[in-house]
Amino acid sequence: MLKIKLSILVGAILFGCSSPSQISTERLTIGVVSYGNEARSVDKYEPLQSYLAEQTNSIVELEPAYNELQALEQIQRQRWSLVFAPPGIAAIAIKEGQYLPIFTLEGLGNRERSVLVVKKNSPIEELADLSNKKVALGKPGSATGYYLPLYDLYGLTLAQIFFAPTPKEVLQLIQDGEVEAGALAESEFQAHRFEFETNFRVLRKSRLIPSGVVILSPAIERNQQENISDSMREAPASIVSDAGYVVDSQVPEYEEFIKLVEKVKPLEQRIRQTPAVLTIDN
Repeated sequence: MLKIKLSILVGAILFGCSSPSQISTERLTIGVVSYGNEARSVDKYEPLQSYLAEQTNSIVELEPAYNELQALEQIQRQRWSLVFAPPGIAAIAIKEGQYLPIFTLEGLGNRERSVLVVKKNSPIEELADLSNKKVALGKPGSATGYYLPLYDLYGLTLAQIFFAPTPKEVLQLIQDGEVEAGALAESEFQAHRFEFETNFRVLRKSRLIPSGVVILSPAIERNQQENISDSMREAPASIVSDAGYVVDSQVPEYEEFIKLVEKVKPLEQRIRQTPAVLTIDN
């Protein structure tokens, strides 16, 4: 896994003026998913990294993941203390990892959705027409590229499912004729559609999904959780803006979206089969 780790220890060790007993040995890791239309440069998180190191007197590391699968691995291993999580990652982390949502992320709010896209001249007019066709999805962990389209495609038998590392690659697979249809976020589709010679059209729009959230690991001691949350809430506006979270917004409700993810989880044992039968045996 390609990683960038930047560590900062401030406060008690500056200039060797403080005793060792004052130095915190705690290590905090900020995890971010760094790709796509909503992704921020890793550099944007460095002011927050330095600020939290000072406020918590800890070693703070910054670690990007370049797709959802990498992020899920880090969360499942409890290696990320604080995560800037898109919706799919957040749902898994909250349900399975007991992570605590503390802030909403900036972005499209509750206006994002998944779209299934085909070529404009494709004879496919409805979802049922995808039966025995090849379809491209995103990586596990993606709300718009994976969970939502699997939910909408339930009941179909597909010839094969391709897994694209990025939303742009989904469109590339459609243009190249490798697949008949592909799933990605509506915002990603609008951002990339005109970069291709092919004209695309939307076959299906999904339900809306909740905003991404900042989440805290349950492995962090409760007082430290409160310290991190309070520090982020009171951070200078420039740090908050750069990191892309909202301090005065209610954290979105994830219960219904988590239920959706749980419903499609049993399909995961079949999606790599050829053909891919998207039904669940009773």
